[in-house]
Amino acid sequence: MKNSQLAHVKPIEKPKTVRARKQDAPIGPLLIGTGLAFASLILVPAIATQVGLGTSLTGALRIALMKASSRAIRGSGDGAEAATISFSCH
Repeated sequence: MKNSQLAHVKPIEKPKTVRARKQDAPIGPLLIGTGLAFASLILVPAIATQVGLGTSLTGALRIALMKASSRAIRGSGDGAEAATISFSCH
């Protein structure tokens, strides 16, 4: 009798914490974002010095890579968020 009563009881699941949800996230975007950040901080200035690029062009490349890194980690591939941010002052 006791077994039949226990068969109908559903286990209570705890909601996942923020840490548990972050651990379930895919690691691919994080690796891509980290690689782009590394490239913008270390590789671009080193290569620009060897090639002889100007500081403004080097800075523009670094900014572009940091933005790409941020988008890769956040996962906004469509650019809709960037458009709303750029036109938020109007």
